[in-house]
Amino acid sequence: MYVAVKGGETAILNSYRLLAEQRRGDPQEPELSVAQIRQQMKLAVDRVMTEGSVYDPELAALAIKQAAGDLVEAIFLLRAFRATLPRLGTTRALDTARMRPDRRISATFKDLPGGQILGPTYDYTQRLLDFTLLANRDAGATDSLTAVEAPAPSPRVVDLLNQEGLIETHPVPEGDPDPVDLTREPLRFPADRATRLQNLARG
Repeated sequence: MYVAVKGGETAILNSYRLLAEQRRGDPQEPELSVAQIRQQMKLAVDRVMTEGSVYDPELAALAIKQAAGDLVEAIFLLRAFRATLPRLGTTRALDTARMRPDRRISATFKDLPGGQILGPTYDYTQRLLDFTLLANRDAGATDSLTAVEAPAPSPRVVDLLNQEGLIETHPVPEGDPDPVDLTREPLRFPADRATRLQNLARG
């Protein structure tokens, strides 16, 4: 934020108006709705939710729209909103062995329990532009998909190795303190391993 600049409140209000015009674009074109962003830009919404530490697809889509597609700014918006929320409880840890994955690939273990699932991926698109999208037509959406059964829950490979005694376990010692919550407390150095991993995960 610039402080040694003349203009005061009028300049700030004009900046807001310019931002709104820039975000809206050509008024002759249909306005992009929050619902469209949520449904058709899922990867961007997921990234904003992940780095913003808030699981709310609608708010993440709203932040993307407000930031005119700038995901870094959208993440800051969602983080700022999160800081105003009260803490009502603690999220339960998920049992990932009961999840039904859309994609599960392992280069280390060829024969995974439940099989390997390719799922949606850009790995085989050859990174070529699809010009059919310019005509607002998704070429892949018209192709019929082969009906397959829903994937079954997939046990963790680490659990299978642990049953064979191949994984060294480290029980939590008595009196082990809870990890620092970076979404509630500022980063202080020297930071322990758990805090550093949190900071890396948040981008």
